[in-house]
Amino acid sequence: MDNPMQHYKRAYQIFDVQSNSVYIWDFSGQMTQFVGDGENCPNDCLGQATEEALLELQVYGLPNMDKDTVARKPETAMNGTFRSRHSDSNLSIHMNDTVESQSSSEPFLGPQSSSRRYGETEVLGLTGLQNLGNTCFMNSAIQCLAHTPKLIDYFLGDFKREINYENPLGVNGKLALAFGDLLRRLWAPGGMAVVPTLFKSTLEGFAPQFYGYNQHDSQEFLAFLLNGLHEDLNRVKHKLYTQIGYTEGIPDQQMADEYWQIHLARNDSIIVDLCHGQFRSKLVCPVCRRVSVTFDPFMYLSLPLPSTTMRTMTVTLLSTDGSMPPSQLTVTVPKCGRCKDLIQALSTACSLQDDETLFVAEVYNHFILRYLEDPSDSLALIRDHDCLVAYRLPKESENSQLVVFMHQERNLGFRCLFGIPLVTRISGISDGLQIHNAYMKLLRPFLNTDEDGSDDTGNSDYELAKMETILSNLDDLSSSDDELEHYSDFLFRFTNERGIEGQRINLKKPLDLSDTGSKLHVLVSWPEQMVRRYDTSRLSLLPEVFEPGISAIKPQESVSLSKCLEGFLKEEPLGPDDMWYCPSCKQHRQASKKLDLWRLPEILIVHLKRFSYSQLLRDKLETFVDFPLDELDLTGFLSHDSDPSLNHYRLYAISNHFGSMGSGHYTALIYHGKSWYEFNDSLVEPLKEEDVKTSAAYVLFYRRISGT
Repeated sequence: MDNPMQHYKRAYQIFDVQSNSVYIWDFSGQMTQFVGDGENCPNDCLGQATEEALLELQVYGLPNMDKDTVARKPETAMNGTFRSRHSDSNLSIHMNDTVESQSSSEPFLGPQSSSRRYGETEVLGLTGLQNLGNTCFMNSAIQCLAHTPKLIDYFLGDFKREINYENPLGVNGKLALAFGDLLRRLWAPGGMAVVPTLFKSTLEGFAPQFYGYNQHDSQEFLAFLLNGLHEDLNRVKHKLYTQIGYTEGIPDQQMADEYWQIHLARNDSIIVDLCHGQFRSKLVCPVCRRVSVTFDPFMYLSLPLPSTTMRTMTVTLLSTDGSMPPSQLTVTVPKCGRCKDLIQALSTACSLQDDETLFVAEVYNHFILRYLEDPSDSLALIRDHDCLVAYRLPKESENSQLVVFMHQERNLGFRCLFGIPLVTRISGISDGLQIHNAYMKLLRPFLNTDEDGSDDTGNSDYELAKMETILSNLDDLSSSDDELEHYSDFLFRFTNERGIEGQRINLKKPLDLSDTGSKLHVLVSWPEQMVRRYDTSRLSLLPEVFEPGISAIKPQESVSLSKCLEGFLKEEPLGPDDMWYCPSCKQHRQASKKLDLWRLPEILIVHLKRFSYSQLLRDKLETFVDFPLDELDLTGFLSHDSDPSLNHYRLYAISNHFGSMGSGHYTALIYHGKSWYEFNDSLVEPLKEEDVKTSAAYVLFYRRISGT
């Protein structure tokens, strides 16, 4: 009752409502300090019990809030209660983010009254964000921050008074204001998804890397956003440069505190309060054994994932004699293996005979991009979205030549490549008839037939028998070229590796192949009637090496979060490009470095480094990380004795990434109230706890458990 107007203004600020839409009534019965228009005071407010009530409006409540108080009758004190002028119902804002109605009538909640309801309880904070076009990375990160304790209270309160308009590293508060406005809209009653157009346009104004609608990394966006919010809200107006003094022989605790105070002298914001921790970093010179210890701040932990030792690869297997249709083989090979490991695994999987060999190639855009002929080539050069074909060939004879057929559709003058290139080995090629003969045999598995043996053009088995007769008599034909062309509706031309048309191949004229090299490339033009006769869809079916799909599942190999932390904190030598200058040796040395956790933040953000980069390729690790939901104890990872109650955490949010590196989708999982929810852009749905852990987990958000 001390300052009811303050609560009234806070309600306006939080719910962003129109004037005279929200009223907070005096339940003491005195009617002398009620808020709002006195003419709208309901008559039944008079004559209430004289016991005074503590009026509190709690959106993301206080930890000491007694939930039982919300069940009391109107004549008794009710924490967190306001009364609607449009009904006799009382609404209570709970600490578990719900609004409960104490009567059967619908409460008035301002302009938006379509909030999500479960029974008689209205749940706040379950509002989605619309995807503006590849903005799922932004939506995922924002939802995780929008459900971060204390950060919500801060931005739903009077955060504007802490905006630092003088900080040259900030953006004059524009980012903080846009983010605060977005959070208020996400926490306002109403079931409609929020369109973050204003926030994104504000972001693009000073962060050109996020301009447009390209896909980005949610962790990189999160790091930028937290840094930007920190600088906009930095309470330090003038940053003074302070250098650490002489540290030789100073105890670690004293040195750590001194480093921390220097950090706070330049960085003091809500982001620092919640998210900043401290490392202990030790360098040891390999020559003189000089030790250097420093204490550095961190905002999140980026943990490398131990690479899985094995990798699954899917390859399309084709016969070169037309004896069987294409099939897919999935094999397991060493992740750091060689091409010979892949060929050996495929040979075993297809029961390759002694007189046969496999010819493996990468197919792209309907032509062979490269041949995997060097057995020592690394499998790391093969990406998950590449397409591989293994051709089952007879072993090379003395005068045989490898022939690669590419297919071109000829229709109304428009020609384009289609299908998987077919490969065979032909001995002693003398004329085009041998090439035609071999190609027709390769097409046998693709001839259209239905279940009763007739093809899709309505012809009977006679058509199949006719083709067999043609093939058996081709070598005996001695007619003119025109008669020979009658037997084939295909047109054959010489070509290069990319399918560029060349000289036409006549069926009976001798061929000079002296300049063709070890591989002969032939382009075959298909008329429309032949496209209908054959099943070209099967000829074009070519899966990628690895397709994880949109639903990530737990693979056979997994690693615990503790193992990832151990790998991150283990001692290791610096790289040759990151040498340390030893003050004793007066030279740059490849020192060993050891990190330890020294000071833990209230909100611990853990980034799982799933994306790997090298000069040759970029890849994503699908390793399943087994992380705790309820109890993450980091006591064993601290390098000094500390209060054990400060080292325990509970998971409350996850930023997930599904799919491969070049293309994928981000979602967020949020622990809200007492349940998990999946935030998939504008769609928000309940989630079972057993479905929280997947190999899609990318950024984990933990909050400190008080009183542990």
